[in-house]
Amino acid sequence: MKIAIGNDHAAGELKTTIMDLISELGHEIIDVGAPIGEAIDYPIPGEKVGRLVASGEADLGVLICGTGVGISLAANKVKGIRAAAVSDTATARLIREHNNANVIAIGARIVGSELAKDIIKTFLTTDFSGEERHQRRIDLISDAEERFGK
Repeated sequence: MKIAIGNDHAAGELKTTIMDLISELGHEIIDVGAPIGEAIDYPIPGEKVGRLVASGEADLGVLICGTGVGISLAANKVKGIRAAAVSDTATARLIREHNNANVIAIGARIVGSELAKDIIKTFLTTDFSGEERHQRRIDLISDAEERFGK
């Protein structure tokens, strides 16, 4: 799989750790984030990752900022993106199984590097369940995007 990754200045070191994990799992990386020590506003990489995933250039996206919240909000402005800020492995699994989330966001100031690796590994190795009730709910989200011109 191709994984787009983006981060702001709060997450440069954690991004390096996560990129190592993604490579170890055998995935290709598209890095659109800030290098260590470079300041960047989180909406910029959030949108870039969102656009890469929405266009199909990347299969999934990983975002990292201070809390994971701001950068996920930015990604969710891109039509077709279902991004969630996550701080535990159970939620990482459920956003894939139930919501077919295509972007995950984590907070470098919230989770340590070992937990972050577990969260990302869970996200990347979990598939959408395909259950009708979950697909119906995803379709409702997509319908709302259409109605409100996202």
